[in-house]
Amino acid sequence: MAANTFQKSSITVEAAQRMIAAAEAKASEMGRPMCIAVCDGDGTLKAFSRMDGAPLLSVQIAQDKAYTAISFGMATHDWFEFVKNDDPLLHGIIKTDRLIVFGGGYPITTGEGMIGGIGVSGGHYTHDMEVAQAGLAGLNLPNPL
Repeated sequence: MAANTFQKSSITVEAAQRMIAAAEAKASEMGRPMCIAVCDGDGTLKAFSRMDGAPLLSVQIAQDKAYTAISFGMATHDWFEFVKNDDPLLHGIIKTDRLIVFGGGYPITTGEGMIGGIGVSGGHYTHDMEVAQAGLAGLNLPNPL
């Protein structure tokens, strides 16, 4: 029966929280309150932070960026390049629930494959990308416990 199943790795809550902390530190350094979401490889929210002063709309956008990133295993900013010159996709797929086609969402990958996604919202998407990249770098920080 093993041929009918597969296993995949998933991000731990501890790793997700380290990523949130690293992203929050970058957002604070930039003076931009952000919403930061980390989901597992199935798109289920694993950790979340809405920094004081972060826009309300950014709560859902951050989660959708993380979800988009794991859905196809590509960064959200790559979606626009993928669809911009393809009218059927540009005018069709962008209406898909939870699909975000601007920066701030990245898949989280390790040697075991894609283990989750991070999404950040609260500034211009270029700022969101910087904060998300800091979160990704936080994955490799030592566990303080």
